[in-house]
Amino acid sequence: MPFLSEVEGIVIELTSRQIEIIDIVNKRAPITGEQIAESLNLTRPTIRSDLSVLVMLKYIDAKPKVGYFPGLKSSSRQGSGYLLQETMVKEIQSVPIVIRETTTIQDAVVTLFLQDVGTLIICDEEGKLTGVASRKDFLKVTLGNPGAVSMPVSIVMTRQPKVVTTSPDEPVLEAAHKMIFHEVDSLPVVVPSAAEDGGTKLDVVGRLTKTSIIKLLLELEAKG
Repeated sequence: MPFLSEVEGIVIELTSRQIEIIDIVNKRAPITGEQIAESLNLTRPTIRSDLSVLVMLKYIDAKPKVGYFPGLKSSSRQGSGYLLQETMVKEIQSVPIVIRETTTIQDAVVTLFLQDVGTLIICDEEGKLTGVASRKDFLKVTLGNPGAVSMPVSIVMTRQPKVVTTSPDEPVLEAAHKMIFHEVDSLPVVVPSAAEDGGTKLDVVGRLTKTSIIKLLLELEAKG
C-alpha cells in the first residue's frame, strides 16, 4: 500500500526507499547522511534527493554538523504503535503488590481491595516469584465455601512457571500483546536471579497494568 503525503494540494507518493530512510532516522537519530546511505548500501549522492524531499515534507529534520532527526510529520505518522514499541516497560511500571504464599485467602482479599488491584503477585519467603492470584481465583474458591477464607493463598494461585511475566527492558507493545493473548490485566515485571541449587528464580521488580498503558496512550493523544 503506497504512503501518500500532501503538500499545497499536491499528493506525493513516498517511495519504499524514502519510507526506509524515515524508519532509519527514527531509530538512529541523530544520524548523518553518509550513515543513512551506508545503512542502505548506497552512496550519499544517490539519496540526496530523497533526503531533500523528506526534509521538505517534514518527515525528517536536518541540523548542520549534527545530522538528521525525526520531523514533525514523522512523529504523527508513527502514532501509538511506534510509541508502545519504543517505550520500555521499566518506564511505566508501577510498584508491585506482593503477598507471601502463606497469606490466608481472607487477608489476600482484603489486600486486593485495599490496594484496588485485580491481581496479587505472590512470592516465597526469599522474595522470589511463585505465583499470581486474581479476583476470579478468589471468587471461585470462596463461593459456597466459607472455610476457604482461612486457607493459604497458595491453594488458588497460578504457579510459576505458568505465570505470564514481562521484563523491565521489554517493549510495552510486546507486553501488551501478552496481556491480550493470555487475557490478563497485569503482568509481574521480573528479572532473573541465581538460585542456590544452580537454577534460576525471578525477582519481582514491578508491575505492568493495562491502566499504565492507557495512560501512556493518553499522553500521546494530549501531545498530538
